[in-house]
Amino acid sequence: MWLKRILISVCVTAALVGGGFVLYNTAYAFGDADGYNSGYSAGHDVGYNLGHEEGYDLGMEDGYDQGTADGYASGYDTGYTEGLEYSAEHGFCLRNPTYAEATDFLRADRTDRNRYVEDSYVCSHFARDVCNNAEAEGLRCAFVELRYRDSGHSIIAFDTTDRGLVYFEPQFDDEVRVEIGRSYSLMNDYVADGFNDVILDVLVIW
Repeated sequence: MWLKRILISVCVTAALVGGGFVLYNTAYAFGDADGYNSGYSAGHDVGYNLGHEEGYDLGMEDGYDQGTADGYASGYDTGYTEGLEYSAEHGFCLRNPTYAEATDFLRADRTDRNRYVEDSYVCSHFARDVCNNAEAEGLRCAFVELRYRDSGHSIIAFDTTDRGLVYFEPQFDDEVRVEIGRSYSLMNDYVADGFNDVILDVLVIW
């Protein structure tokens, strides 16, 4: 009798152990699969969002910097090329000089050695020739008309890069002052020759 009970107990125990093992494996498999799926999904979402955000920011920054650099380089090259073509076509490309460049040009220019001839070669001719010579050297030079009550006078000017607009008397290469309402000769220690040279208007022609 007792042997029969022992055998029954052993069988029951074995069944329980076997069933528990099967249940354990089944539960483990379900838990592992569910945990993997949940963890994969959550990890994928977080990783995608973070990666997308960081990638977008880095892409925008790198793309903007690269695009700006490429655009600047392309624009510079295009503008430079077009500038050269324009210069070749029209024969000149003018720039504003520094003050030193303007005065050096005037010292080298020989227009001031020309002789003033009434009604033939006067102030406007001096101004014209200096302007033409400056432009031949690539320097932007203005023809300036000073208007008086009954007459006028012609000089030149350079819009220098370091001192701004500076006026010069082309007959003598002097730097001169120009102020509306004041006598041109008195301001610059010239002889007025008995006529009224108070400046009423200044016309700067580029």
